[in-house]
Amino acid sequence: MGQHTAENLTAGIDVGSAGVKVVVARSRAGADGDLLSTSLQRIRRRELLEVVEAAFAEALAAAGVRARDLDYVATTGEADAVEFRSGHFYNMTTHARGAVFLVPEATAAVDVGALHARAIKMDPRGKVLAHRMTSQCASGTGQFLENIARYLGVSLEDVGDLSSRSEQPEAVSSICAVLAETDVINMVSRGVRTEDILKGIHLSVAGRLVQLVRGVGAAGVVAVTGGLSQDVGLLAAMREQLASGGGRKRSALQLLDVEFVSHPQAVYAGAIGAALLGAWRCEHLKRRGEEAGAPARA
Repeated sequence: MGQHTAENLTAGIDVGSAGVKVVVARSRAGADGDLLSTSLQRIRRRELLEVVEAAFAEALAAAGVRARDLDYVATTGEADAVEFRSGHFYNMTTHARGAVFLVPEATAAVDVGALHARAIKMDPRGKVLAHRMTSQCASGTGQFLENIARYLGVSLEDVGDLSSRSEQPEAVSSICAVLAETDVINMVSRGVRTEDILKGIHLSVAGRLVQLVRGVGAAGVVAVTGGLSQDVGLLAAMREQLASGGGRKRSALQLLDVEFVSHPQAVYAGAIGAALLGAWRCEHLKRRGEEAGAPARA
């Protein structure tokens, strides 16, 4: 591992259900740190360890550093395959920390992952104050939207733009992903336009996300993170649902002044948070005269 200096060179590895995200960051004591590189590798049908190794190697190469130069390797998510880690952080904590790094004015975050979506309320340091998560069967996740896109024959990258062209969104009422997909099949058989189906799906997902945000009592800027953070159609639907009360009467709306904001690197929020927390822990260990303890790598 790297020699102890005033700087800490750290890597954050976020192992999710659909992909592995890695960032390399350089931090100084009392400073927030600079991102040197990022890497995203989809898991798909590959072995998880293979994906982790590929993403880690890509991030190191992009940063122009070697594994042995790192002072700390921090993981988050389902990171059992990362045997060379220095330490592990709970993913709710890393996502909150990463969200604040990317959107400093954020008081809450909505993380939309492949299998789960959650809202996190945090303080300016990224400390988690409250959180809410969707159930496993709720149709408010990235995998659900990807399944719908695959059935409709469109790429996930095009979903947002197509949804934005909708003129008559088709409502999807089911909270069960399986039943919602059945609704979509029926829509296709009735000749409903793809744009209107996707906008209806977005509004359905957005309604659940707004309810999560309401549940944590968020106010002000809410950072949108995770795999769907760059979906312009979903972001637009979230703002629409917020304005309409998320399916409730306006008098029942508790979110008085919420603004949804994304960031180009929002998919890396968990990995960023892990890298920054790793730097903090590394600095803490230095002050105690201890080593981080991760095995050296070539």
